[in-house]
Amino acid sequence: MSDASAVPALPVTFRPSRTRAVLLAAAVAIFVVITVIAVMLPRLGPGERLSFVLTAALLSGVLVLLSRPKVVADESGVTVVNIVTRRRLDWAEILHVNLRVGDPWVFIDLSDGTSLPALGIQPGIAKEHAIRDARALRALVEARAVGDPER
Repeated sequence: MSDASAVPALPVTFRPSRTRAVLLAAAVAIFVVITVIAVMLPRLGPGERLSFVLTAALLSGVLVLLSRPKVVADESGVTVVNIVTRRRLDWAEILHVNLRVGDPWVFIDLSDGTSLPALGIQPGIAKEHAIRDARALRALVEARAVGDPER
């Protein structure tokens, strides 16, 4: 096994750090800019100012939700947190971890025949980082599959 696919120590969290930083910075910037505009426009009434601030909060909230995805692996399994969903998987449920060329994020093949997208590992801004994380998660899955005759 090469260093690139070495099994990491548990617990480990995989998340698109650069993408998250960009989204959170944009959320703060949007909120501040729109709020400052609402305060500086002289002809706006209190209700209109409030609607500007609420719109800024809504836009910022969407960006915060988009920054939420992560994959957390621990001794008992994997938790996949996507934009609005969270799913806990036992190691036995995971058959394979896929990140193919052109995929927007990792897909986890499950024992029930379905595939779960794991947005916490995505090659958007940091492709090499996502590939390294996908290999590490795949190594963890393979390490946990040893001794399971069905896999």
